[in-house]
Amino acid sequence: MVGASVLNQPQQFLISQEKKSPDIDFNLKEHECISLLKTCKNMKEFKQVHCQILKLGFFWSSFCASNLVSTCALSEWGSMDYACSIFEQIDDPSSFEFNTMIRGYIKDFNSKEAIFTYIDMLEIGVEPDDFTYPALLKACALLSAVNEGKQIHGQIIKMGFVEDVFVQNSLINMYGKCGLLRHSCAVFEQMDFKTVASWSAIIGAHANLGMWADCIRLFSNMSQEGCWRAEESTLVSVLSACTHLGCLDLGKCTHGYLLRNLSGFNVAVETCLMDMYIRCGSLDKGMSLFQEMVGKNHKSYSVIISGLATHGYGEKALTIFEQMLEEGLKPDDVIYVGVLSACGNGGLVEKGMKYFNRMRLEHRIEPTIQHYGCIVDLMGRVGMVYEAFELIKKMPMDPNDVIWRSLLSSCKVHQNVELGEIAAENLFKLNTQNGGDYIMLSNIYAQAQRWDDVSLTRVKMANKGLGQVVGSSLVEIKRKVHKFISNDKSHSEFLEIYEMLHQMEWQLKFEGYSPDTSQVLLDVDEEEKRERLSAHSQKLAIAFSLIHTCEGSPIRIVRNVRMCSDCHTYTKLISVIYQREIIVRDRNIFHHFRDGICTCKDYW
Repeated sequence: MVGASVLNQPQQFLISQEKKSPDIDFNLKEHECISLLKTCKNMKEFKQVHCQILKLGFFWSSFCASNLVSTCALSEWGSMDYACSIFEQIDDPSSFEFNTMIRGYIKDFNSKEAIFTYIDMLEIGVEPDDFTYPALLKACALLSAVNEGKQIHGQIIKMGFVEDVFVQNSLINMYGKCGLLRHSCAVFEQMDFKTVASWSAIIGAHANLGMWADCIRLFSNMSQEGCWRAEESTLVSVLSACTHLGCLDLGKCTHGYLLRNLSGFNVAVETCLMDMYIRCGSLDKGMSLFQEMVGKNHKSYSVIISGLATHGYGEKALTIFEQMLEEGLKPDDVIYVGVLSACGNGGLVEKGMKYFNRMRLEHRIEPTIQHYGCIVDLMGRVGMVYEAFELIKKMPMDPNDVIWRSLLSSCKVHQNVELGEIAAENLFKLNTQNGGDYIMLSNIYAQAQRWDDVSLTRVKMANKGLGQVVGSSLVEIKRKVHKFISNDKSHSEFLEIYEMLHQMEWQLKFEGYSPDTSQVLLDVDEEEKRERLSAHSQKLAIAFSLIHTCEGSPIRIVRNVRMCSDCHTYTKLISVIYQREIIVRDRNIFHHFRDGICTCKDYW
């Protein structure tokens, strides 16, 4: 109660103490001062308690000084400048005070100063302890300071902390954040005892490099090792892996795990779940999660707007955007990328230009190169390739490879050789080392029957040592991902798959299907073109799915390249014949095939 009266009447207390002799016992003990520190809610209250500690002579107690530094440095309302001024008054700081300052600088987003503090610690002869290195390695991870991290690793070995599990976990995390996965794995494999945090760190290291299949493999290994209570960060990494690989079943299992082990989700986890469902093709579930969210933020709206856009529901995405504005949330540049993409994927040229102008004039957001890229893509998709080219020339910044590649792609779709050559020339000047750019140009020449130019382009590509990305299709059956490439016979069930292909082709003949051989951009005869088309990766994935899934259940496929028009027509007809919804995620958007109709409206 003494402490409460002091804080409630700080000025009267100070005045009364100034009138008394310093030798008088003020009835405020050291432990009571420490208790007062814990009740502080802001710097004003903290300074009042600090003042009393100085007046009562308790500052020279190492325990009291340590608490002053830690409270000021680590509290959300604290001040590192003020904490530093206290720290400098300590005659003989221990490792505890140095560790506190290192952690405080990290909390204050000043990781460089955290490392400098460690150097000062060594220079005055204070020995680091097992609490020093986890914080220090975190600072290196935040800075991607791999050289400093390696030096600290050497000191960890020298000081004998290499077997400490917290230090080991921090090393795995640091190397992972710095992109040195081999080092992360080496530390992980040498551990005698792996905690949940150890598994979380190694999964996070793989996620940092986009090694999504390995994330899922490690999560499975973690479960087999008996570590069932995974950390939230681990589950977010697994959800990201499911999102990128299109593993909806595993994503659902992870969602169930979260429901069983967490009392509630924060906005970040809810948004991650929503993103997983949407990008795995389950738009309805993603929408349901969005509608149930209590505290929606910019990220939540960005995910749902972009998700609806990529699924071909541009108008719905714009409706959600207007709802966001009605709720009083101001859009940012990221959300407007989603809005303009929604207009592009829906072919909404007028609305796209309206929102582009609204972004600049009403919301005072300066267009970035991403926004210009959306408009170039929008114009190119509807055949306005010359207008897109004029816009590129008027851009306030230099166009990047994405802009020129978008124009090149539009020229391929609309068979404009002249502009395609200009776009390709500018792409090659940027020296992006992307073999796909040469392939796209050669395809434009092939469409125009300019076979000499096709050969010349391919030779240039080979001379630069560039390869072509092999098209593939992924499908998840019973929580296992199966990968197919065109004319693939490596699968253990390839005989059954090709038999199903023949059955599908027989059924398609009755629907009037004829292969679009114009998609085979090679100088070969019609028969060989038909043969090459018949076993595209997407068709193999559909055949495999029809064998292994129940009647009426949806089929979900993930492609790494844009779908060809023949596969598009083929899949529309298959959805009618077998009465299935087939959801295909290609490089650009989602295609929902139902009853012979695609949500992209044959526009992608």
